[in-house]
Amino acid sequence: MSNVEIPAGLKELLQGYTVEVLRRRPPNLVEFAVQHFTRILENQKNEQQARKHNSNPAGKEVTFETVSNQSNENDEEEEMKETPKSRTGRNRRVAVCAEAYDPDNDADDNTETQVVHPKTEEQRQRLQDACKDILLFKTLEKEQFSEVLDAMFEVVVKPQDHIIDQGDDGDNFYVIDKGVYDIFVAKDGVNVCVGKYNNKGSFGELALMYNTPRAATIVATEEGTLWGLDRATFHRLIVKNNAKKRRMYEAFIESVPLLNCLELSERMKIVDVLGVRTFNDGDRIIAQGDKADCFYIVESGEVKIMIKTKTKAGKRDNTEVEVARCSRGQYFGELALVTNKPRAASAYAVGETKCLVIDIQAFERLLGPCMDIMKRNISQYEDQLVALFGSSDDLKH
Repeated sequence: MSNVEIPAGLKELLQGYTVEVLRRRPPNLVEFAVQHFTRILENQKNEQQARKHNSNPAGKEVTFETVSNQSNENDEEEEMKETPKSRTGRNRRVAVCAEAYDPDNDADDNTETQVVHPKTEEQRQRLQDACKDILLFKTLEKEQFSEVLDAMFEVVVKPQDHIIDQGDDGDNFYVIDKGVYDIFVAKDGVNVCVGKYNNKGSFGELALMYNTPRAATIVATEEGTLWGLDRATFHRLIVKNNAKKRRMYEAFIESVPLLNCLELSERMKIVDVLGVRTFNDGDRIIAQGDKADCFYIVESGEVKIMIKTKTKAGKRDNTEVEVARCSRGQYFGELALVTNKPRAASAYAVGETKCLVIDIQAFERLLGPCMDIMKRNISQYEDQLVALFGSSDDLKH
């Protein structure tokens, strides 16, 4: 079969339609597609007419939705009734996403002016504490991380302030310093609270990375503080660094059997949130009984899984027993995340070992399609424990 050339603009058209489907959940996809593309065609005709009367060249933009459309105005009025009105005073860019940023076509440019927001020593320390566990920052070099901290600015919020709104164009990435923030997603015209951030975490990266509208609305439930990073700096440092990381880990992630059930685009999103940790021989990676906060994939070296059974607690022979080994492409640490229980075993590095790490928020958001596979593996763990200790009670406590 001869090579088929993808027409210019097709990717953006389909991406825009997909985003709107996910936002509005229409009952009839075909009818919604007709309405969606009819609006785009009308917009193009209007733009052509406008250009005849305007000597300025048209900007390079991809329009996902027109705010002038009457039905959309009604939808927005309904959404405003469901969630409190923003009182932050920050300007929003709605309905239009800027031209996609391509880090591969952006040559390194050290002449670009660096953004610096002055901070007191106390602010700098709070910012470092808030950012130390953010996986997006884990693969940055020391100088890059310092530049990110310089560019971040403090945002003080009040109860009911909207930090971001679903459908808006992405402007900033946010790291939580303190405060509780509800996550709302519009479903069938009603805003539903699907989760919350409690005094830690980050949000807003997806719209900046993939040039799509905001996928959710984030509302402060109490007074709090955030750290923001502007779109341009995020692209220049985070997205470019992630592009390099993609090239490095793309082939490896495709070779991980667990992730075969994911689409290519889903696997690439996993690459974007990966952190990297290295361990020396004998280092304990996770400890039995600890609260779970992340999931590991072995990139190089080996990891031995050790367990001290609770059925022999207090007895002299209650030493750790090796129950499994993980090598390149294998994963561990998922059991506690799937069951929402403390770590059921400890893990130790065998020789020099490097692991890729996914935090709990990204695990829940991106690995949903793999959940059935991981749940099925629990029965295998139970069989191993029964063979070793005569009981699988350690997975049930």
